[in-house]
Amino acid sequence: MFAAVDLGSNSFRLHIGKYNGDAIRVIKSARDPIRLAAGLDSKGYLTEQAMQVALDSLSRFRDILADYQLEAVRVVATNTLRIAKNAAEFLPIAEQAIGYPIEIISGEEEGRLIYMGVASMLRLPNEKRLVLDIGGGSTELILGRGQQIERVESFGIGTVNQSLAFFADGQITAAAYDAAVLSARSHFEDAAPPYRPQNWSHAYGSSGTIRAIAETIERNGLGDHRLSYTSLEALKNCFVEFGHVSRIDLLGMKPERAAVMVGGLAVLIGLMQELGIEVIQPIEAGLRMGVMWDLQLRGTRLDRRDQSVHDFSQRFHVDQLRASRVAETATSLFDMLKPTSDVLSQYLHWSALLHEVGLVVSQSGYHKHAAYLIENADLSGFTTREQRAMSMLILGQKGNLRKISDALLDPDFSKAVLALRLAVMFLHSRIEVDLDELRLKMKSKIELDIKHDWIEDHPTASYWMAKEQDFWREIGVDFAIRTT
Repeated sequence: MFAAVDLGSNSFRLHIGKYNGDAIRVIKSARDPIRLAAGLDSKGYLTEQAMQVALDSLSRFRDILADYQLEAVRVVATNTLRIAKNAAEFLPIAEQAIGYPIEIISGEEEGRLIYMGVASMLRLPNEKRLVLDIGGGSTELILGRGQQIERVESFGIGTVNQSLAFFADGQITAAAYDAAVLSARSHFEDAAPPYRPQNWSHAYGSSGTIRAIAETIERNGLGDHRLSYTSLEALKNCFVEFGHVSRIDLLGMKPERAAVMVGGLAVLIGLMQELGIEVIQPIEAGLRMGVMWDLQLRGTRLDRRDQSVHDFSQRFHVDQLRASRVAETATSLFDMLKPTSDVLSQYLHWSALLHEVGLVVSQSGYHKHAAYLIENADLSGFTTREQRAMSMLILGQKGNLRKISDALLDPDFSKAVLALRLAVMFLHSRIEVDLDELRLKMKSKIELDIKHDWIEDHPTASYWMAKEQDFWREIGVDFAIRTT
């Protein structure tokens, strides 16, 4: 069983699913409509009240999760925590409340996970499709064929911010709707061409807002009863006739949804106008299902992050032989150092494979360029936290260690940095490493036993090793090198 927790801008949601060999069946769901995006103040900070409501929800989710024997749990946060200026301060207490790490994912990664969830439900390998997801704080457009994603983009417009911007006082007028729709179109117009109907055969709406709009249209017999432009216009006219959010009275519309649905409808109308979509099919699948499928794939070693690293290294013309050599040596040295856990081993491997991507910018300071690229790139499958850890490893591959001194307080991270630095040094010195002839320890000090022949056969090796000793001693770590 797997659990996916989605900390969205409008609602916090939880799915617990069981994998049965060809599908994941949801056996438990929970939802708290906390409207986190509305809890951002004028300066972009989450208010104390908003954070407390969020923590109460996370504590409730923790109790639910505790009732199940779960193989893996993944908690992802989306747009509001991406943009909140005090997210870094809120995250540790939020993690304590739910009892699991929280990953703030990029909009593009959110889109990819949404598509995974939709594709797993449809099982149509050759269908060219567009998937739309309108969340509380962002909207994702994903173009794909079958399981393969061809294009994904995230836009900073959603149900909550559009409702607050144009219907903040609850008043619903035709003029306000026209302005809200025009605003929505402006977000999508530059990106629209690839997503127009000639590039796909079916359009699907995966978000709770889109499903709720579709249900309201059907139950109230609006338009042609489908999620079409005609039906959306009919629903809009109903809202305008009601005149105020508090007076909306439609079958299938929950009171807490009405406040954000008026803004969500404006976004959806704007999308359909700008992209030329005639009808959308709502689907009960999306981010949480995608997260669970991603967990299942990781468990079977079909990790999207491997492909992401490969694609990124190809894009920046990394020398694969050099990268593979450093990765193999670094991970072997890390194992030799006996870390307390193997959590960092995979990140060290990926970091080593990407350690020279900065060469595409400049030979000088390439490690700094590489670190920046890895931290800021759109790497499918990776979280912001994972990319930051890899960036720090890559930044620490050479030069002084003061720039990553805080990270070196973690003993296992120090061992990973040492392993990568030595692997890079051996590469630059052209030393063919035979690990059976090398001894390496790192406790209160670093001890390296190396063959004397390695030094004699590679003139620059002694220079690099002396420099390495100096760098570690600068941060108070003794480094003893013995030749045998």
